Parts: sequence; structure tokens; C-alpha cells
Amino acid sequence: MSGTDAESNPSDRPESQPESQPDAASRPVREERRPARDDVEEMAPGILRIQLPIELPGLGHVNCYAMEDERGIALVDPGLPGPKTRAALKKKLKGAALSYDHVHTVVVTHSHPDHFGQAASIRRATGAEVITHRSFRTFLDPTAEDDESDVETAPLTSDQLEKATVAAARHEAADPGPLTNVTPWGGSPYTLPRSRRVKYWMMRRAAGRFMPIPAPSRRVTDHDVISLAGRDWVAVHTPGHTIDHLCLWDPTHGVMISGDHVLPTITPHISGLGATVDPLKDFFESLDRMSTFADVTTVLPAHGLEFGDLGGRADDIKRHHHERLDTLREASDTLGMATVSDYMRTLFKERSWGSMAESETYAHLEHLRLLGDATVDDRGDVLRYAIT
Repeated sequence: MSGTDAESNPSDRPESQPESQPDAASRPVREERRPARDDVEEMAPGILRIQLPIELPGLGHVNCYAMEDERGIALVDPGLPGPKTRAALKKKLKGAALSYDHVHTVVVTHSHPDHFGQAASIRRATGAEVITHRSFRTFLDPTAEDDESDVETAPLTSDQLEKATVAAARHEAADPGPLTNVTPWGGSPYTLPRSRRVKYWMMRRAAGRFMPIPAPSRRVTDHDVISLAGRDWVAVHTPGHTIDHLCLWDPTHGVMISGDHVLPTITPHISGLGATVDPLKDFFESLDRMSTFADVTTVLPAHGLEFGDLGGRADDIKRHHHERLDTLREASDTLGMATVSDYMRTLFKERSWGSMAESETYAHLEHLRLLGDATVDDRGDVLRYAIT
């Protein structure tokens, strides 16, 4: 999913930063939460921003970037799956005198549905090349990171839904899947409403029909060069938000397409259920890399508006997470040996309590443990942490 902040809890994902004193009604709406703009805007020479609507917690749109050349069109992050997004994409391309049928390349920054969702459909329709990082995998892979965002699927008749419910119940008994497994820190498993478990099972069972999964035709690694619309983009691997997160750097024109890695006003969700030992450490290292791109003058994020100070914004995000680590240290003085759920309540407002908030809290506690700054008692059913 996409980046979010701590109060919304998914994809990605709510603003992780503590909020100031004004109440919600008086605070300005963050850029990333605003509805999609109608206009297609040129962000840099030859790079158009198409904002596609999404309805995810903390997010109101995803930015799809379009570049035209003599072969046709290249797109970066073409939005959520489903006919609504496809119709919006076609309409906005047409409004910019571009044709959906001429898309020859789709680059996906990472494996969340609001970024990869249309890639497979475009490939089927146009034969487009789909480019991802080498580690790309989607949440429909049962070994992948959980992503609890709602996605569009083909509508089911009442008869189909009844049959699917029975089949899903039988399947769930034999193979509950990652969304119902007990978390690494113990306690109750993530239990989703029955309708969502059915939808999840149906997508895994018939992904090709309901939510086509992109089969990348090219997988890149850090420093690989991707030629799009007369520009040579350098692949910049930035794990943290996901293990496969990819930014695109154009050193000639000073442009960085930053995906969810660096967003203008919110921070991406850092999941404790990721595929690496210390995703927060990975995220810090990826943020540190941003200061090495001193020639970047235009940052094009996956949500929100463009900005200029890449290194400064990355430092702000890193500072925010260090403040959260300090909050956990201070909380430990009061809580003592406490559960992930206990610590979560010190990091997040009550409206954000839940699986995503626990997951990010766990990522921070594990980071401290791996630094040697926390100890864990794993003798019971639930992990308990104390921070030195």
C-alpha cells in the first residue's frame, strides 16, 4: 500500500507524527489526503502528473507519472486495480492528448495495490513492459507482507457470494493465511470481518480474474538504468516501507520519483511484519541515502505535491522516528516490562489503535532490542519489552 500516517492505520497508513494541539476541525488537510486533482500537470519537462482517486485511510489519491516518447507512453504507479481507476486513467490520459492503448512501459515503485493495481491490466491490453525491483511481490502471495487495504473486485451475485463464503470457510480451516495468523508479538490474531476474509480468499483463489497480478517482465536492482522517454533513470533501492521499494533518479534533470519512501507531509508505515530483521534500520539507511542526491531539485512523491529539499525532508522523517523511539524509552520508565499493545497506546491516539499501529510499534521495539537498548521476555504467550 501506500504511505500513511499514524492515525489512519493501514498501507499503507496514518501520519506517524504526534499531532499538535488544535482539534481536527481546525487543522488543514494534509496534502496526501486531498482528493485527486482533475488537471493533468507537467511537473518537469516531459513528466506529467496524473492524480488517480483512491479511498484508503489517510490517503485521497495516488500520483501516476506519465512520460511520452516516439514509442508511446511510460507510466509510473498506475493506481489501484479495478474498472473505476482504469476509467479515470483513460479519461485523464485522453485529456492530455495521450492514448491508453499506447502505453509501452509501466514502472511499479513497490508492492502495494495503489501502486501496482493497474499494471497487469495495462500489460494485457497493450503488451506493455512491467518493471519492478527484483524483490517485488504482492500481498496476495501468502508469504508476503500483509496489506489490509480494501481493493476493488468484480461484483459477485448473491449465489456466488454464498458459494464463496462456504468455500472460504472450508479453506480457512485448512489454511487460514497470513491475515489470521498469530502475530510475532503474541496475543489475538488479526481477525478480519467475514466479508473481507471471503474477498481475500477469492482474490487468492481467482486473482487473475478479480485482481490481475503483474508478472514483471523486467526486475531491476540498485543502480540499474531504466530508459524512459529519452531520459536515463537510475534505480535507487530504498527498503523500509517495503522490502522492494524503488525510487527513480534522473541525474541529468535533477528529478527524483520518490514513491512512498519520502512523502511531503506524512511518513510511510513501517511494518513489523516485513521480510527483514529490522525494517526500521533499513528505512533509516534508505533515508540517509537521500542526502547524497544533492543535485535533486524536484521530488515527485506518490502522494501529495512536489517539493524540493529531498535530504531535508528525509532528515525530518528520520528525526520523527527517533522521537518515537525516545517516547518508547520514556514510556518504559512508567510501564516497566510491557506488551506491544501497551506501548502502542503511548505512540498512537486511540482512534488509530489496531493491527497497523501494533505492527509499527513492534518494529520500533525490535529495533531497540537489536541495538541492545531493550530486553524482551518471551516466556509467555505475549512478548513483553523493557527499555534500558
